[in-house]
Amino acid sequence: MYRVNEIIDELRAYDSEREWFEFKENWFQADGLGEYISALSNSAAIAGKRYAVIPAAKTVPISYARERYIRVGSSKENLRKYPEKESFLFDILRHGFPTMENTPSVYQELTFEKLLIYYGAKGLKLNPDTFKKNLSFFTEDGKYNILAQLLSDNSHMPIRVAIFSGTSKADNMYSVREFGNQCLLYSLDEVLRYGDVLNIIQADERERVVERREVPLFQNDAFREAVINAFVHNKWVSGNEPMITVFSDRIEILSRGSLAPEQTMEGFFAEESVPVNKKLSEILLQLHISEKTGRGVPKITQRYGREAYEFRENSIVVRIPFNWINVMGDKGKSEDNSLTNTQIRKNNFFTDNRIIQILTGRLLHE
Repeated sequence: MYRVNEIIDELRAYDSEREWFEFKENWFQADGLGEYISALSNSAAIAGKRYAVIPAAKTVPISYARERYIRVGSSKENLRKYPEKESFLFDILRHGFPTMENTPSVYQELTFEKLLIYYGAKGLKLNPDTFKKNLSFFTEDGKYNILAQLLSDNSHMPIRVAIFSGTSKADNMYSVREFGNQCLLYSLDEVLRYGDVLNIIQADERERVVERREVPLFQNDAFREAVINAFVHNKWVSGNEPMITVFSDRIEILSRGSLAPEQTMEGFFAEESVPVNKKLSEILLQLHISEKTGRGVPKITQRYGREAYEFRENSIVVRIPFNWINVMGDKGKSEDNSLTNTQIRKNNFFTDNRIIQILTGRLLHE
């Protein structure tokens, strides 16, 4: 069980409030506190947390003065005003927090030929008669679950990589590549290979004596870990997929949802591996796609620091910056001939033709 100071340290690690915790200072209103206790406890159950600052609701919603409350964003609201959230809360209290294994897929006509081929290519053989049960593809009542849907021949999930011409989505979109609607393992492999296409190798002529150095646009190991983590920890039960977005100065990898219910912010950065989707994580471990040592986050933070991660209300974003050097036509370089962050923001490299020419050639010939 958490100690009070551990709970407080965990909450302080967030940069803003969440629906399952609220920051107050020197505030006391008896009825208001009772309502907030109800709201936070019920919201913690919906978020899959064991605690707010108090235990999450367990068997029935927590009420105060015969009314049930919930948090919507940063507001305390009467639960009766939100029948969908009320229904969802009761469902969680009856059946447990929704997971890939206990949530039925809306698609029940599934086939798995690609999965069998994928395992075979890895030197592993699935028994056609038992693999569905062994891989936990069924809910308790025998329906295909979300895990089965994702690993079927058609995952019904679009996985896209979008490239924008500047540093924000307000800039022109240059390209969108589609990798989804197939077995998720193939989608993951293709996104990782696409990272190799995007990762331009630059010739560094600075301070050259004999041989020039070849410098990648970004660190591929960090990109790989960020993408794998996004697939493993994405909140697939929400029906939404991860997003990979390429800007002129960085790549952003977004996964839906938040940390695993049992995970803490401190544990996340301390190499403690607590997967959001346990069975999917086990499958990727079995296929040697990922590992259970928790080294993915340290690899990224070692390269780019903790600021590479942004924890939003319903998503986690990893930012991998580009290391541009020797950009043609640029007259504003720092003393070591490299571009500063300010210069990167000022220049639109995609519309400066250089990056369009480079990427177009690589994309057409990949």
